[in-house]
Amino acid sequence: MKVYTFSEARQQLASVLDYAQADGAVQVTRRGGQVYTITPLKSVATSPLNVRGVTLKKRPLVTANDIVDAVREGRDDRYA
Repeated sequence: MKVYTFSEARQQLASVLDYAQADGAVQVTRRGGQVYTITPLKSVATSPLNVRGVTLKKRPLVTANDIVDAVREGRDDRYA
């Protein structure tokens, strides 16, 4: 694990973060003796809309016409 002083880490923050990403962790020491560890978090960069599809039987349970009819019916009810 690489160790930086606070001043080095502050001046080279991008490099420190890159090294932490590659190595898994970096330590930063302060003048008073405190030691800090910088570790990257696992990225959760998936979209909430990224969901698994549903496997249907050979014959669809709902057809496109069923969906269109339901939408039209809902619109008719809303404006009645």
